[in-house]
Amino acid sequence: MADKKILTGEKRTVQVGKIKFGEDHPPVYIAGPCAVESKQQIMETAAALKEIGVDVLRGGVFKPRTSPYAFQGLGREGLEYLKEAAEVVGLPIITELMDESHMEVVSEYADIIQVGSRNMFNYSLLKSLGNVNKPIFLKRGMCATINEWIMAAEYIAAHGNQDIILCERGIRGFDNYTRNTLDLAAVPIMQKETGLPVVVDPSHATGIRELIAPMSKAALACGANGLMIEVHPNPSCALSDGPQSLNFQEYQQLRQSL
Repeated sequence: MADKKILTGEKRTVQVGKIKFGEDHPPVYIAGPCAVESKQQIMETAAALKEIGVDVLRGGVFKPRTSPYAFQGLGREGLEYLKEAAEVVGLPIITELMDESHMEVVSEYADIIQVGSRNMFNYSLLKSLGNVNKPIFLKRGMCATINEWIMAAEYIAAHGNQDIILCERGIRGFDNYTRNTLDLAAVPIMQKETGLPVVVDPSHATGIRELIAPMSKAALACGANGLMIEVHPNPSCALSDGPQSLNFQEYQQLRQSL
């Protein structure tokens, strides 16, 4: 299998419109709410983030939740709100694809398709994404080894799509103080092994608002090609992931400190 690898470590730039993810380009800033909750919420967020200087607007519309009773997202309606908000301010969007049945509609609206942690091992989905002409944002599985993560990217590349952006979002360890354990060593390792750009998500990695800033700085210090951070107009009222979300002022302060 090693002789057949497509991702050999040759440096690759992934382009989305005018934005470039890669070694020779500035870090890309992705931000937005965990979930699109209403048209007003995402419109307000898009306008604020554009002013701060975000490159890509994020927002979940099909939400994989641990509890079946938690907010599951607005589905296609949320996707329409997200796209409309992004078009108003002139930003590309990224959103998660959970199921192959949503492939057509997500591909129609999204500029970058996210594969969440739970789906990193969904090889049928990864194969299908190899046939999609959109960049794929591949999050590391919560219990995935480096090699398993590399092989997940290979599934996409082997089926025709090498426009892959990797995302380190923490792995599950024995300590439950933080939501996950952020593995920053994975950033230079995955860049070396695959040649792909690597983005860090300190929101999911820590689950703690106060840790987002120091982990963001650490991520850029070790060479991350971008940051994905959850931002909400009022985190205390968020329908999902409020404790790990920043408000607009906090995000602006973080960006200035970086």
